[in-house]
Amino acid sequence: MEIDQLKTGWRKSSASSGNGACVETTSVKADEILVRNSRDPEGPVLSFTKAEWVAFVAGVKAGEFDAIV
Repeated sequence: MEIDQLKTGWRKSSASSGNGACVETTSVKADEILVRNSRDPEGPVLSFTKAEWVAFVAGVKAGEFDAIV
């Protein structure tokens, strides 16, 4: 996936501890959310539809993933 890293507004979670152990997200298209490892900004990028991302965030807020942390 070719992404202009300088023009893309990657956002890091406000809950990030500052040690680089975090993911960053951005949206370059109306229905595409991109996610990358903040420690490896030139590495692989995951792509999700807006609906997939909204479902994931709702699951996080509902505690569906609490058992894995």
